[in-house]
This record gives sequence, structure tokens and C-alpha cells, in this order.
Amino acid sequence: MLRTWRQRIELTDILVWGIGISIGVVVIVGTIATLKSGKYSTATWLDLGIKGLALGGVYALIAMGYTLVYGILRMINFAHSEVFMSGPFTAVFLANALARSGFLNKQPVVSLILLLALSMGVSMTIALLLERIAYRPLRAAPRLVPLITAIGASFFLQYTFRGLYGSGFQTYPIPTILQGNITFGQIRLFNTQIVAILGALAMMLILYGIVQWTKIGKAMRAVSEDKEVAALMGIDVDRIIAVTFALGGASAGAAGILYALLFPVVNFFMGFIPGIKAFTAAVLGGIGNVAGAFLGAIIIGLIESVGPLLFLDGLGVPTPSQLKDAIAFTILVFILIFRPTGILGERLAQAKA
Repeated sequence: MLRTWRQRIELTDILVWGIGISIGVVVIVGTIATLKSGKYSTATWLDLGIKGLALGGVYALIAMGYTLVYGILRMINFAHSEVFMSGPFTAVFLANALARSGFLNKQPVVSLILLLALSMGVSMTIALLLERIAYRPLRAAPRLVPLITAIGASFFLQYTFRGLYGSGFQTYPIPTILQGNITFGQIRLFNTQIVAILGALAMMLILYGIVQWTKIGKAMRAVSEDKEVAALMGIDVDRIIAVTFALGGASAGAAGILYALLFPVVNFFMGFIPGIKAFTAAVLGGIGNVAGAFLGAIIIGLIESVGPLLFLDGLGVPTPSQLKDAIAFTILVFILIFRPTGILGERLAQAKA
């Protein structure tokens, strides 16, 4: 038995596990030191937790695009971050026009609906164009070819929007009704966070309902299982794949408006970091799994918000919040190494076997 273990375990495995254990020890020691210091109050941790939930909700909507497309085509659409960017970066011009006319503050609900409709429409259109022009002709190609195409499409969209809208930052005007907060004991909720959390939850429920309980959703699951058999049973595979991209694009467009409420500045490069974190969330939850995408996104949002202070402040790191992106990317690496199927992916794989 010992000889078998020696044959299976290589030096690389020992090195990887050693790094993982070291990081785990650092996290535990840092957390204990931070909590013992008593530097931060309960209200501070609650504020960070609420912020993490709002971020996680936005990441969940972006992650839906990754997980739906992967579930159907078994490919990672790395241009999805630009699909996310295209909606709010276009809608910001409508938002500024509404603000200048005074309509944004007079009719904030109608204004938000208009911004959501425009953002979702633009992102959906971009996603459909990507599917039709870039991905459909390569459907029978080796997996590496669509992957390279997705990366190329990502750069193409970035610099197309840079040329159309400029390379500068655009500021989103926030309606007056959302410029404040509500306090419940030690819990402080900013109005923008409330809208982001409720909006993300509502969109996730709608998308989950479409996938689970509609004819389109049943067809999507059938195509995900076996395209050839689904086609023989009368399902229009091309149409279902297009619908999948449309749903992912609409979800990303809605996420873009919610993200702009939390961070009211947009530019042509705004999709990269949220896109990577949403991809991390999809992998963490089990890519191809709708519920997994939501679960992974909430975890990533909470870790990004609470983690830097909780893990690193007690170790004397001067600006732990600057390392929040590094924490998210470290999580991605270790998920891919130790549990590539994700939290819920293993269960689905066993169910299909």
C-alpha cells in the first residue's frame, strides 16, 4: 500500500498540498489574530457582509452566462465579460440624458426600468451576434479553436467600444431616492445595496424558473445532455443555443446596471475583473449548474468583502483591501487544482453516471 501511494504521489502533488496547507494556516492565524485584536466592531463586519451579498448577487448574474453556455456547448465564453460591459457602458448615456432632463429624480422607478431594458437589450444583442458570427461556424471544431476565438472576440469588443464611446470613464448618476441608507439596529443597508440584492435575487429566480419549469428550459437541458439525440427528437438545437446566449446576455446586462449602482463609474475595460470573479464563482459552485453559480457567487462576494480584513489585518498587512482581487484569483487556482468539479458539480456528475 505504501508503495502504491509512492507511485501515485509526485513531487508536484506534495508541493501543491504544501502551498495549500501554508495558505490555510496563514488564513487561520490571521483570522484569529484579527478577531482577538477587537479592532473592528460587529457593525463593521455586518456592513462588510451586506456589501459582500450585494457583490455576490451581481457576480451570480454574470456567472449565469458562463454556466449556461458551458452547460450547452462545453466551452468557456471568455467574451462574456465584454457582454457584461456593453450594456451599462451604453446605458450610461441614457442615464446622463435622463439626469440632465430631471426625469431621473422625478421618475426613478421608470428611469431604472428604461436603463435595465436598454442594458439588457444591448448585452443580449452582443451575445446573440457572438453566437451567430463567432461560435456557430466553429461548433464542430476542436475545443481549443472556440476558446481562442472567444479571447479574440473579447479584445475585439473591448476596443470596439473604446473606439465608439471613448477610453475615458463615464459616471452614472444615482437617483436621489437611492442616495441614503436604512438602519436596523447595528445593520446599515445602503439603498443601492438593497436594490442590488433584491434585483439580483429576482433575476436569479426568474432565470432558474425558466431553466427548470418551461419548455425552453427542458429543451436546454436536453441539448445539454446530448445535442444529436435532442435534434432527432425535434428540438431546434441552433435556436436553443441562441436562446441560451440571449438569456446569458440579458442576465449580464441586468448585472451591469446593478453593478453601476454599487460602483457608479463605467469604461470599456470594466468587464474584466467582474468577469473573472464571476467565472471563479461559476467554477466554485460547479460550472454548468445554475444553483451552483449562485452559491459560488455569494461565497466569492462574501470572501472578497470580508476576507481581506479578516484574514490579513491581524498579520500586520498595511492595506489588506488592496489584495481582494488576489484572494479571488487564489481561490480560482485552488478550486481548479483540488476540486475542479466545484461544490455542486460532483453531485450532478454522479447523478448522470
